[in-house]
Amino acid sequence: MLGHYVNLFTDFGFKKIFGEDSSKAHLISFLNTLLPQKHQIRDLTFIQNEYQGASALDRKAIFDLNCVSDRGEHFIVELQKAKQNFFKDRSLFYATFPIQQQAQKGDDWNFKLAAVYTIGILDFVFDEDKNDPQHKDQVVHQVQLKNQHNQVFYDKLTFIYLTLPNFRKTEEELQTLQDKWFFLFRHLHRLQEQPQKLQERIFTSLFKHASIARFKPEERIAYESSLKYYRDLTNVIDTARDEGREEGRQEGRQEGRQEGRQEGRNEMVLNMLQAGLPDDQVMRIAQITADELAAIKAQQTRQAGSAR
Repeated sequence: MLGHYVNLFTDFGFKKIFGEDSSKAHLISFLNTLLPQKHQIRDLTFIQNEYQGASALDRKAIFDLNCVSDRGEHFIVELQKAKQNFFKDRSLFYATFPIQQQAQKGDDWNFKLAAVYTIGILDFVFDEDKNDPQHKDQVVHQVQLKNQHNQVFYDKLTFIYLTLPNFRKTEEELQTLQDKWFFLFRHLHRLQEQPQKLQERIFTSLFKHASIARFKPEERIAYESSLKYYRDLTNVIDTARDEGREEGRQEGRQEGRQEGRQEGRNEMVLNMLQAGLPDDQVMRIAQITADELAAIKAQQTRQAGSAR
């Protein structure tokens, strides 16, 4: 079942809605909801990506666009479905390429650089944020170089990460243009028609581009292939998550059994000691070492002291 509109978390859907010359107005509108006023985009040009997508994961789970604004700012826009080890390292590494590309040959270059933005559209939440009350529900994460006084040291290199699973607003709760873009990333493929809350001209254009019924036969085949991979990847991720939960439960049960056996053994050892059995006989019956016996005695002493 394909639905009425493309899934923006597929390679085809992402490139169709944001990566074609006929649809770059969508990308401009979306990016401008994230950028400061001084870097608002009027027009942009897509540039050939010659350095990203080297690994199998990059090619299949990370979809990217590279572009330059009419004023020279560079943008790396990535959509990432799956978590990746050293994700932040990867972002920093690839951000260096548009920086290096600005180098001018000759002795007259003064090292002045245009701003570089990395926009990461993520279908997952950072592990370190899940248990952080301050960040666990945050959608937009902006990162810049700062000094020890928390002052921005360099404002031309910015990383903006969007953890879209944290965006939970309903259609009725949408207020800003940014809200509406986030809503579409999460729900476009489930919609049956263009919602009343999204009647702006830019969204009318988007819904036309996203309509599967308007696709040429070859586009439909390409989207079906892209959607199949998305669903397979989603299934792999969900399976791994479920297996991780089950493994955790099993480990918890195993740890509980081990703790129970250990507590029972310790109680048996203490009973034998209180009955006056010598240490060597206690160790032989309980099958423990001298160090373990000493640890049990020490624990008993601590517990007796705290009980006084």
